[in-house]
Amino acid sequence: MNAAAPMLQPKDEAFSDRGRSSNWDKPWLVAFKRGFDLAASFLLLVLLAPLFLVLAVAVKFSSPGPVFYRWRVVGEAGEPFIGYKFRSMYSNADELKQGLQSRNEMSGPVFKLTHDPRVTHLGRFLRKYSLDELPQIYSVLKGDMSLVGPRPPLVTEYGQFTDYQKKKLAVKPGITCLWQVSGRNDVSDFDEWIRLDLEYIQRWSLALDFAILARTVAEVLSGSGK
Repeated sequence: MNAAAPMLQPKDEAFSDRGRSSNWDKPWLVAFKRGFDLAASFLLLVLLAPLFLVLAVAVKFSSPGPVFYRWRVVGEAGEPFIGYKFRSMYSNADELKQGLQSRNEMSGPVFKLTHDPRVTHLGRFLRKYSLDELPQIYSVLKGDMSLVGPRPPLVTEYGQFTDYQKKKLAVKPGITCLWQVSGRNDVSDFDEWIRLDLEYIQRWSLALDFAILARTVAEVLSGSGK
């Protein structure tokens, strides 16, 4: 990432096309991105089916509660959708969140806590290697998400976004993004996260997507997740 890349300036119109890479206006590039998402997500779901089964059983017996966490998030242009993750927290995690707000390590509307007591023992392992994220591949197949794109915010977080922050949803959200391969665990300023998302939108190309995917594999294998 070029640290000297110019920051995008706030504008009045949500989801404005200004500040976007001209590649977004090339139908064949956008079609290739979607085609790659379809092919890769289908292949991954088939190849990883045995792992999904093992993880589902492990989650089921690790603590009371469902196997999957219903992830209520907001996608492209502010459209809400429900995605899924393997449950990595205790079933009453959402109720406990309010009591932990004073320990939030992230500025802005997003909640982040390194040693979150709501995370189960198995959940720590799942998060370390990003295994809890695997069910999002289904959202890619459905078309709600892309393999690469700005991370979707929770519906509750989105309600607190400024118009400027909403610009990260000018394109389809992704499983991985520039923020995740740029020291995500060290980013505590939400505006810096937004800047990285807008930089992705501004610089987007197929080459950038493949570079982010390659760096994501390295991050996953290193067990850098929390």
